[in-house]
Amino acid sequence: MEKKSLRTLQDCEDMLEGALWLGTGGGGSFDEGMEKFKKVLDEGLSLEWVPAGQIGDDSWTVTIGLHGSIAPLSPETLNEISDLGLVETEEWYLTKAVKELGESLEKEFKCIVPAELGPDSVAIPLAVGAYLGIPVVDGDYVGRAVPEEAQSTYCLHNKQSNLFAGVDRWGNSIFVRNAVNTNSLERIAKMLAVASYGDIAVATTPLIAKEMKKILVNGTLSRCLEIGQILRASRNNGVNPVDAVVNSINAWRLFNGTVDGLETEDRDGYYFGTVLIKGSGPYQGQTLKVWFKNENLVTWLNGNAWVCSPDLISLVDHKTGRGIYNAELKKGDQVAVIGMKGVEDFRTDYGLTLAGPGHFGFEIDYKPIELLMADTEASLK
Repeated sequence: MEKKSLRTLQDCEDMLEGALWLGTGGGGSFDEGMEKFKKVLDEGLSLEWVPAGQIGDDSWTVTIGLHGSIAPLSPETLNEISDLGLVETEEWYLTKAVKELGESLEKEFKCIVPAELGPDSVAIPLAVGAYLGIPVVDGDYVGRAVPEEAQSTYCLHNKQSNLFAGVDRWGNSIFVRNAVNTNSLERIAKMLAVASYGDIAVATTPLIAKEMKKILVNGTLSRCLEIGQILRASRNNGVNPVDAVVNSINAWRLFNGTVDGLETEDRDGYYFGTVLIKGSGPYQGQTLKVWFKNENLVTWLNGNAWVCSPDLISLVDHKTGRGIYNAELKKGDQVAVIGMKGVEDFRTDYGLTLAGPGHFGFEIDYKPIELLMADTEASLK
């Protein structure tokens, strides 16, 4: 497989449309991602990614991303930022975080690994790779977007180093040499994000490529682009875009309806919410409740626990198939709810302690989505 690239704004839009599906309500907004892509292309740089096999086994790799809540900033917070005289630095804080980690560890990074998926989460590593002249690998450490470090394959396989360089948009920087465990790393980064009024760039997980390749969820950047291309082609050809993608990637349409209730809370560096969807069409008279912590993680169909993390749950516009970012979700939205199979390793007993409903405080026995769907089909016969 050869390297792939985004050469036009249409390519970029396709990429981020697919990332909205795999972002499961989080991973940053479409507009944030497009802003980064446009800037890179305007500066004549290339947005590229390569198969893992093209990265030398002895190369040092690093992940870069943002920690913090996806909640919109309140007017009060914006006023406080202004009163403190905080101004964004000229050097992009995401590239600076990678540089600072390399300097702190005295290592030269030769590869960027996306930490997760989602529009901004995909745009960030590709843009950082472009600015630093470092290849980006076709894959990530989650196969979706997640709210915590614990739901990453490097934690699952005990590859997390529990150190990071953090830089905020105002230029404040910090190097954490050792957090006692991943939960501590998560909390430190989130509290720094709160102090930074939204988010902080975190460069972490320095791994030799040979180790990275063992835990990478392969091909996920290409999958984002594929989903976006299917959405565009189906719209142009008068085909239902939701059905077109569902059929192409072996996903499931879980529900159709209208957002009838939405309760949210910005707390501890996360955006929590509960969405109530009233069914329409074949789902008339039914309800689906979705709980999210930045990302969609647990559902209840007619009051009964249903599809849960580590499987993917995404809300998309029922007509256009455009994925919906939870910070932009609103009452009255007409949505289709999509389910996708999660990474197999997170379905093990240990994996579920990191990414299953119990990890998020729910006394729910996880059942794989394909078994739930088989039960549903059997009940209809």
